Amino acid sequence: MAELVPGHVRVDRLRRRMIATQIVGAVVILLLALAPYVFVPAVTSQWIKLFYLITLATVWNLLAGYAGMVSVGQQAYIGLGAYGIFVFNDLGVNPYAGALVASVAIGVIAFGLSFVAFRLRGGYFAIGTWVIAEAVRQVVVRFDSLGAGRGRSIADYTEDPVMRNLFTYWLALGILAATLIATLFLLRSRMGVALQSIRDNEVAARALGIHVGRAKRIVFVIAGIGAGLAGSVISLQQLGVQSPNQIFSVSFSAFMVFMVLIGGIGTIEGPIVGAVVYYVMDLYFSQMGLWYTSARWACGTSRCSVCWRSS
Repeated sequence: MAELVPGHVRVDRLRRRMIATQIVGAVVILLLALAPYVFVPAVTSQWIKLFYLITLATVWNLLAGYAGMVSVGQQAYIGLGAYGIFVFNDLGVNPYAGALVASVAIGVIAFGLSFVAFRLRGGYFAIGTWVIAEAVRQVVVRFDSLGAGRGRSIADYTEDPVMRNLFTYWLALGILAATLIATLFLLRSRMGVALQSIRDNEVAARALGIHVGRAKRIVFVIAGIGAGLAGSVISLQQLGVQSPNQIFSVSFSAFMVFMVLIGGIGTIEGPIVGAVVYYVMDLYFSQMGLWYTSARWACGTSRCSVCWRSS
C-alpha cells in the first residue's frame, strides 16, 4: 500500500517486508550464536568456514555487484588479515583482539592502495588488483618474523581447544553479522543509490554531481576490511598460515566470483545462497576429485570400450 501525501509518496509494503527480513535475520543470528551449546564442536567448526565464505562473497558482491569494480585481488587483504594476527600477537595482543586491530590497519592499507587501483578501469582494474595482491605477497615473504616463505603458527596460543573453537566460531559469526548489517545499511542509504548509478554509468553519475571517487573508495576500504577479517578467521581456525602461496592464492577470488554469480550478483541474498551452494558442494564432493582422472583401461590403451573400468 502507498499513502499519498502532497509532495510525498511512502511505500509501506516494502518497508514492512524489510522490517520482517531484519527480524528473521536477527533471530537466525541469535540461534546460530547459541548453536555451540546444542551441537558438538565438530559440527560448529565446519560452520566457521561457511561464515567466512558468506563474508567474502558479500564484500565481493558489494564491490562488483553494486560499485561495478570487478576485483580478482581480494586475496591480498585475506593474507594481510591472516598475517596481521602474527604481527599483533608478537606485540602481546590476544589473537582475537588482534584480528580486530589488524582490520583497522588493513583499512588504512586498502585506502592507500585505492589510489593505485583507481588509476585503472574495467579489465585493467581487475588485472591490476591481482598484481597488487602478488606485490603484497612478495613484501610479506620478505619478513623472517612472519615465517618468510615457510608459513607460521600463532605463538603462545594455548587456549583450550574447545574454547578456542567456540571463540573462533563467535568471532566468525560476529564478523558475518557485522558485514551483512553494514552492507544493508549502506545500500539503503543515499550511498547505495550512488553506487548503483556508478555501476550503470560512471560518467553520467559524475555529471549528476555524485562523488564517484569517494563512493568507490569507501566501498573499496570496506571490502578490504571484510576480506581481512575473513583472513584472520582462517588463520585462527588453522592455528596459523600453512604457506604464503596458500593464503594469498587467487583461488579465493575465483571462489568469490563463483559464489556471487551462482547466487545472484547485485542482490543482498545472492552471496548467501551462492556461499551455501559452494559450501555444500565442497563439503560433500571435494573428496571425489576429478572424475575423469579415475578412468583406467586394463589393456593399457588410450581408448577401449571393452576393458574400460573405473578405479
